Amino acid sequence: MDRDNNVSGAEGILRFYDARGYRYVVGTGRRPAIVVIDFSNAFTRGALQFPGGDFAAEMRQTCRLLDAARERGVSVFYTTIAYADPERDSGFWGKKVPWLSRCKLGSAAVNIDAILDPRPDEPVIVKKFPSAFFGTDLNDRLQALGIDTIVLAGCTTSVCVRATAIDAMQHNYRTLIAAEAVGDMDPGLHAVHLRDLDARYADVMSVDELLSYFRTVPRQ
Repeated sequence: MDRDNNVSGAEGILRFYDARGYRYVVGTGRRPAIVVIDFSNAFTRGALQFPGGDFAAEMRQTCRLLDAARERGVSVFYTTIAYADPERDSGFWGKKVPWLSRCKLGSAAVNIDAILDPRPDEPVIVKKFPSAFFGTDLNDRLQALGIDTIVLAGCTTSVCVRATAIDAMQHNYRTLIAAEAVGDMDPGLHAVHLRDLDARYADVMSVDELLSYFRTVPRQ
């Protein structure tokens, strides 16, 4: 599918949000954490019968966020989709998206991409479904640290980033999405879902804006 034509086809939908007047913000808090969604090898490098994507640019921007977060002591979490028994544990999502069966717990496919240089003290949240909150201990971990703001990077914008952003809002976190550090398999899907998230659930901010924000928070 032609990338330019696909983005153009989304423009009519994007105009709806401008006409509707969605322009309000939730703003930033005092204690942020970064949650990097599903930048595992299956998504970033592909795996046998798993249709990964090209997220090189988004990972470079994520690395900028991670460098700044580590310097300020901002907590970092990753998520990965992984199943001990993929056929059973993926439920009806696995019926709809059968290549999830390649996300076998313990396999290289579910490891966080080494480009991000994940540190031993940066937890990896294993999830079975789109949201990083559903069926995991992520909220408990964030609450224990006193986190009030979540910065999201990762993939994909239309599925797991979206589900996590909505759940984050519903858990009463200020939710910030790093515009250049999230991506999707399709540019039209990415553009529409990113705009919708910005309109209704979260604040979409540039990586540069988020780096400036990190410099204002107390060292953690």
